[in-house]
Amino acid sequence: MKALQFDKTGDLSALRYVDVPTPVAGPDEVLVQIKAAGLNPSDVKNVLGRFPYTTLPRIPGRDFAGVVVEGPQALIGQEVWGTGRELGFFADGSHAQFVKLPANGVAHKPTHLSFAQAASLGVPFTTAWDALERSRVLAGTRLLVIGGGAVGTAALALAKVRGAEVLAAARRPEQVKELQALGYQTLQLDKPEDLGAQVHAVYAKGAEVIFDTTGFWLPASVAALAAFGRIAIIAAPVDGHVQLPALGLYRKGGSVVGINSLLYGVQACAVMLEQFGQFFDQDLLPLPQGLVESPLAEGVERYGEVNSGGGDKIILLP
Repeated sequence: MKALQFDKTGDLSALRYVDVPTPVAGPDEVLVQIKAAGLNPSDVKNVLGRFPYTTLPRIPGRDFAGVVVEGPQALIGQEVWGTGRELGFFADGSHAQFVKLPANGVAHKPTHLSFAQAASLGVPFTTAWDALERSRVLAGTRLLVIGGGAVGTAALALAKVRGAEVLAAARRPEQVKELQALGYQTLQLDKPEDLGAQVHAVYAKGAEVIFDTTGFWLPASVAALAAFGRIAIIAAPVDGHVQLPALGLYRKGGSVVGINSLLYGVQACAVMLEQFGQFFDQDLLPLPQGLVESPLAEGVERYGEVNSGGGDKIILLP
């Protein structure tokens, strides 16, 4: 089969488009013919050597949608989607014509999603779902989501389905306009010291949950937090350190929740995908738009574009 593969890390020149043996499903496994695979920034960082536990040689790629061609009889021919920490790190991933994984590591693809649309959602939506679950966002929860990227917009959409009160915030004017166009009340971020007043102008008692998807607003979020509130984070500055106003945090009884999608294997992610996947078929979640579809054969170039800061969501098609 054709695949992208790297046998060393540190530079994208190590990534090549190659022929490798097609995997064979063992007991309690499935072989999925990939119809579409998402390209995430973490896939690029993997080739660059940011994940020390990656074993080599390796086919990268976490998110996929496809059709089961080997495995338990009940799954043969089923349209599925999946993601998870093993893929691309210590098991071969989805940037190939086929991928092998445990039979309970795939979920049924929502019928309202195309293969490309489904492949675009794995990492962003499981990350957002985990953030809402672990920071206890329920009906009526006052939620602030900071950042207009894929995870932030996924969190807003999923929180709306849960019945939470949602407020968005972004620094770049174009992101503010995009979030407003999606129907979300959105704050234009400027100075960190102003965040508390901006949020309290909307939520008089503060936000019960703040989800910072940027890694920049954790210290400033404390002033915007309600009593016993939670701040969920998925990113940090390059050196990994921030000056946290601990006095303000503990006086409010607040807590910080770290969100890391790489803690969840394919089986756990399949459970999440089944849970929120139904919302697409119930027309409760918006369908992905603006995807850039590219042949897998051009995958090396697409990796370079993502590494250069390109904002398009790229879907690789074997």
